[in-house]
Amino acid sequence: MNKLVVLWKDGDKVNAEHMILMYTLNAKIRNWWDEVTLVIWGSSGRLVTEDEGIALIVKKMMEEGVIVRACKACAEGMHTVEKLEDMGVDVVYIGKDFTDYLKNTDTQVITL
Repeated sequence: MNKLVVLWKDGDKVNAEHMILMYTLNAKIRNWWDEVTLVIWGSSGRLVTEDEGIALIVKKMMEEGVIVRACKACAEGMHTVEKLEDMGVDVVYIGKDFTDYLKNTDTQVITL
């Protein structure tokens, strides 16, 4: 099984719409990868909870089978935990899991 993990740390809306979310969604719906995970980390959490258009894209991604997770420590710092959880995002302390993604030979990780 080949897996893709996209670490999304950029809070820029243009980058989100025209690269990060576009590629991640297409990677799943076009079956470029068997499993696709989006990790919301840092300022991207604020963007997804404050911008309705971005939130809709993330919800669409989840409907299509993209696993969406968020760093709980970041979300706590930006007071976005509840909003992310209400969207259905898996909000967890992700440092150990992210390390496991990096060490797994079946998983490719990109950071954007």
